[in-house]
Amino acid sequence: MKIRVLGSAAGGGFPQWNCNCTNCDGVRNHSIKARTRTQSSIIVGDAGADWLLINASPDILAQIKNEPVLQPARHARDSGIAAVVLMDAQVDHVTGLLMLRERNSPLPVYATQQVLEDLKSGLPLIHTLSHYCTVDEHLIEPDKAPFIVPQLPTLALRPISLSSKAPPYSPHRNDPHPGDNIGLSITDQTSGKTVFYAPGLGAIEPQVERAMQQADVLLVDGTFWTDDEMIRLGLSAKRAADMGHLAQSGAGGMIEVLKRYPDKRRILIHINNTNPILREDSEQALELARCGIEIAFDGMSIEI
Repeated sequence: MKIRVLGSAAGGGFPQWNCNCTNCDGVRNHSIKARTRTQSSIIVGDAGADWLLINASPDILAQIKNEPVLQPARHARDSGIAAVVLMDAQVDHVTGLLMLRERNSPLPVYATQQVLEDLKSGLPLIHTLSHYCTVDEHLIEPDKAPFIVPQLPTLALRPISLSSKAPPYSPHRNDPHPGDNIGLSITDQTSGKTVFYAPGLGAIEPQVERAMQQADVLLVDGTFWTDDEMIRLGLSAKRAADMGHLAQSGAGGMIEVLKRYPDKRRILIHINNTNPILREDSEQALELARCGIEIAFDGMSIEI
């Protein structure tokens, strides 16, 4: 199984277009050691030319340009994107679907009932795309049997329900439903290796713990360093937990969780522009390095 990180940042990317925090200002004027990042998305493939796109970022066109495998050029119009799996209905994970509208066949989209409903009501992308390529809807159920995408038959994908947040426009924003947010356990049925992908993760519940125990690679939420990060910077009144994210530091934080799995490859993704780990020489980034925890970057390649 091959994984490519198309985008490693949280919503807004890095630098965020309207932000002048120390990180964003520093990366713009090259006064800090950091690299720019687009909004989070990955592709997963096997030995063939077809890839599964997991989340469709608003930055998808730039990401495709930077990832040559997504243009195999087998026909006059072609794409390496065989299908799309949506982890949630957040704007930074779904609006890239609009950029795929020129596809000359229906776009296969795999999502939960809650996500499909949000994309038909609050943010009606499915209706909009019906005037272009159309969407071939595939319903997936969290915590049930794995599903297979036909173009990638060696990969078994098991959706895992997560405690996080539905989008602000969703009727489920303050009334969580299973299926508002999922993680994915992706197993290569040839090698038996598994990656657990969860870019938006608010709590380590029993089903999440089991998925982490069974995986060989953990690619998980790296949004905030501290729970009060946005409050301390004067950028928001909300804590990380209010936005559905488990902070890295502190008791019960992501670092503490990942330390329980020293035998696995552990990678943080979906990193907010305010997070000090974006500065490669920061004490926080060095602490992660000492713990053997990696920080995802655009273009990162993972093979298991």
